[in-house]
Amino acid sequence: MLKFVLGCVMLMPVVNSWSVIQCSLFMLTFLFGLFCHHDFAYYMGGWCLNLDSLSYILILLSFWITSLVICSSQKVLKDNNFSSLFLLVNLLLLLSLILTFSVNDYLLFYISFESSLIPTLILILGWGYQPERMQAGVYMLFYTLFASLPLLVSLIILYHSGGSLTLNLTESVEGKSCISQIWYLITVFAFIVKLPMFLVHLWLPKAHVEAPVAGSMILAGVLLKLGGYGLIRVLPLFSESNKLLSWLWVSVSLVGGVVVSLMCLRQVDVKALIAYSSVAHMGLVLAGLVVFGWWGLNGAVVVMIGHGLCSSGLFCLANMVYERIGSRSLLISKGLINFMPSMALWWFLLSAGNMAAPPTLNLLGEISLILSVVSWSKISMISIGLLSFFSAAYTLYMYSLSQHGKYYSALFSCCSGKVREYLILMLHWLPLNVLILKSESVLSVL
Repeated sequence: MLKFVLGCVMLMPVVNSWSVIQCSLFMLTFLFGLFCHHDFAYYMGGWCLNLDSLSYILILLSFWITSLVICSSQKVLKDNNFSSLFLLVNLLLLLSLILTFSVNDYLLFYISFESSLIPTLILILGWGYQPERMQAGVYMLFYTLFASLPLLVSLIILYHSGGSLTLNLTESVEGKSCISQIWYLITVFAFIVKLPMFLVHLWLPKAHVEAPVAGSMILAGVLLKLGGYGLIRVLPLFSESNKLLSWLWVSVSLVGGVVVSLMCLRQVDVKALIAYSSVAHMGLVLAGLVVFGWWGLNGAVVVMIGHGLCSSGLFCLANMVYERIGSRSLLISKGLINFMPSMALWWFLLSAGNMAAPPTLNLLGEISLILSVVSWSKISMISIGLLSFFSAAYTLYMYSLSQHGKYYSALFSCCSGKVREYLILMLHWLPLNVLILKSESVLSVL
């Protein structure tokens, strides 16, 4: 099945039809969904590929988000803005994501992990909106490459010491020595930047603000999950060092999440607000991952899936407003409920998901993460309480400021929404709220 899916993705660029590729991606998502039985632990796919439950759910998310990205980027087709090249870049990005989540060798994982950077950079530079996209692209490139080069060195040392780089079969690197801890730090740093953690997050808001809707959706929906996936794969190698240094990551991520939440409350650019909220959510995910308990790991995976759907939908909504008004400023795009009344419901539903209100996947994942981190340290309740409160505060700030108030006098007419746009939003919202009905399967990913 995995070979069939990869073959189809590689053949798609030959077909130069937007609608055919769009329908094919939805069909492949459906076929890949049928492949799940919720009881397989490990599936060998050949070609150095394999699947477990974690790989499966992230590949399915990649298919789903890429299908919605192409569906929501109709403006590229309408303006004839290199639409064939745009499709090719998105399919190459999807291919690199599938390989990243399915390879069973650390070196192949590193190569495919880094190769996803190139199509993302092309999306930002080629179809971004403003001249600042050059700076955003350079930020993203240098932050991620600077952190990733030590990872390559670490993998070479791992091969030299253990003789194998096979995923799940490589022996753990035990020891409490200073060398082991430095080795641990340079290995996980690449994934922490990709996640991203507070203090190394500056590339993310810049990339989101300057990227087209496709770049923002795929970045929030799947690419940030590469960091969490990588941590789940490498932390078992450094169990002793992780126990000694987990306090560092938990402290920075929780305190940084509160600081970023306060920064969200003073944003006027709606895309920057959603981007900073991603940093706050990923801070809690990082805390759950490095604690490395059952609740923390499963809660982190659930939040990653829920955040991917919710944040992608919010970026899609922000783009719909931008296409009509020509501005992302919350000071200009006020009172949207007056002339886009039907869209206000989707703003509310996805905002509820962003603040982890029931019955979304985010709520299920955050409860698991809170249990995990609080059981690790009681004092973390202070940061987690503030994080949860401010999460609701900045989401309500975004919703109320964009939907209510007196709208800008230059706006005199507007299309409330098209069927295609409502379909895209529904396809974001439905899995986000329906998957909680199978919470026993979702929480048993690991």
